[in-house]
Amino acid sequence: MSYLNDKKLESLEATANRIRRSIIEMLVEAGSGHSAGPLGMADIFTALYFHILNHDPKKPDLPERDRVILSNGHICPVLYATLAHAGYFPISELKTLRALDSRLQGHPHRGTLPGIETTSGPLGSGISQAIGVALAANLDDQKHFVYCLTSDGEHQEGNTWEAIMFAGKKRYELHRLIVIVDRNNIQIDGFTEDVMPLEPFMAKYAAFNWHVQEVDGHNIEAFVDAVTEAQAIYEQPSIIIAHTIPGKGVSFMERDYRWHGKPPSKEEAVRALKELRTLGGSIVSEHE
Repeated sequence: MSYLNDKKLESLEATANRIRRSIIEMLVEAGSGHSAGPLGMADIFTALYFHILNHDPKKPDLPERDRVILSNGHICPVLYATLAHAGYFPISELKTLRALDSRLQGHPHRGTLPGIETTSGPLGSGISQAIGVALAANLDDQKHFVYCLTSDGEHQEGNTWEAIMFAGKKRYELHRLIVIVDRNNIQIDGFTEDVMPLEPFMAKYAAFNWHVQEVDGHNIEAFVDAVTEAQAIYEQPSIIIAHTIPGKGVSFMERDYRWHGKPPSKEEAVRALKELRTLGGSIVSEHE
């Protein structure tokens, strides 16, 4: 991972804003999909693909690449937009989201797009998938990191905690497994703490022998620092609980759980894009 200076940080923030604009454009074109989660995770995906990961869009199957496992597959618009802006496929293809025969379906499918490591959809299975990938790397004596992106709401799934317990067992040596939780406090039926309380979240992971950190998920510098610390841990897997604002950057979506699973209308998209343009980012997308 290279040094994060002020110029690079400014570039990352501009890229995150471009990705948010692409997300809105994708969703309004599709007429379906999830808005809040993808917008909230744009900073983290930008930090990963444009600064942290060892990867090469021109060689998506590079053996030594870091692996990214998306557990909460419904936020795939942010993954698709990030991959496109990183150069894995044309940005123009983003507007085929959820269309018949499109490579960009409502949940990612392994083998359809370069850069997609696993198929996701059923919530709660991503950490288990990431554990399998990390165990395989150990068997092959590979040194890449495995990053698993997961939601707070799917921690209401029992198999998630089975995976967390398994990964914490020292004999498996899963210190290259780094899980990132989108702690946005919402799910489709409301706020997580009303539906099924998760707190004390950090203490639960610590009890299962994980190295635990929490960060502001919109502070790219703080997130990069947290990943750097996680990479330096050799005794246990790491969890980074990233506090994010669902719908980040669009005022009428922010913190409103009703935007968890719906796209903007054409009029709402115009408003959203206008707001996002005021946030800055000198590099415009192909759509503008």
